[in-house]
Amino acid sequence: MGGDMTGQQRKHIVIVSPALADANNGNWQTAKRWQRMLSGSHSARITREWPGHLADNENGLPAAENPTAGAAQIATVNAARNANVGAAFNATNDQVMLALHARRSAPSIAAWAAARGSHSLAVVLTGTDLYRDIATDAAAQHSLALASHLVVLQAMGTHSLPADLRTKTRVVFQSTSARQTLAKTPQHLRAVMVGHLRDEKDPLTLMAAAQALTAHDGIHIDHIGAPLDAALGQAAQATAQSCPHYRWLGAQPHEATRRRIQRAHVLVHTSRLEGGAHVIMEAVCSGTPVLASRIDGNVGMLGADYAGYFEPGNAAQLAQLLRQARATQHQADGLLARLAAQCALRAPLFAPEAEQRALLNLVAALSRQP
Repeated sequence: MGGDMTGQQRKHIVIVSPALADANNGNWQTAKRWQRMLSGSHSARITREWPGHLADNENGLPAAENPTAGAAQIATVNAARNANVGAAFNATNDQVMLALHARRSAPSIAAWAAARGSHSLAVVLTGTDLYRDIATDAAAQHSLALASHLVVLQAMGTHSLPADLRTKTRVVFQSTSARQTLAKTPQHLRAVMVGHLRDEKDPLTLMAAAQALTAHDGIHIDHIGAPLDAALGQAAQATAQSCPHYRWLGAQPHEATRRRIQRAHVLVHTSRLEGGAHVIMEAVCSGTPVLASRIDGNVGMLGADYAGYFEPGNAAQLAQLLRQARATQHQADGLLARLAAQCALRAPLFAPEAEQRALLNLVAALSRQP
């Protein structure tokens, strides 16, 4: 599936993302990164739906809705919208579509197939579509049938697809920048979990593990994420009140979150389902080991032989792994050291140049078809 991209003709690519900058979730991060990676060789824009006359600006918001847009920019965009002119805003120029999420982008996928045919269409399965929607949702299933190429974001992703679709599926590992690990306190074990509070992320397992620990265990937990489910936000507040070693920090800016990952001894990832969690890559590429639920989306990133798994929803196992990490924290052959070594072997998978190469190869394949 590789190939030399030298001499590839410049294409107009539209990336359909059901979430834009206002959501700041995994789909948006992927769309923005892919736009940047493709823009050197192609023209790439992001939109929430297709067709549409308005390309998204650098913040992922229509200029008229973007608080950073100036009056002149808004006037220009509105004029283009009203007149339906200008190459940057005109969907008729789009030649290749990369659509994130089979269900949520289904209307755009169907519209593209009707207008352009399927040969230049790739559907990217990003998480809930792969591990939930395609089993029961007719629109998501139709998206898979329409696409000439399917993309999954980790090595186990193909296992959840029907056998007849696997031949048109490729893996594109997401990427992140490598960072130096920051100084870590020797006084206790600092664990961090990053993920908005919603059922798929299973934050209750982290909270239950925190409740199973005591202050004498020497384990401090920071929990980062917005309360997308109000009941889970209330549970986080209650856990923080009853467990002084657990802190719920709410939503945090991305840069501040990355620094907390760099300073942590271990990242905890409790999800019930994942397409390919960006936060795992950020930990791995910052020298921070991971304790993760044993689900396909995590195993596809960390490897089948990784030593830091607990069964999904098993707070007792997670608490025991945290205790083991703390007990062997300063040992050269302790759990943290072994996990760090395993993560270091996986880090090259998440290099930006590898993701960019895979993307360019995907666009080349989509462009070659009649």
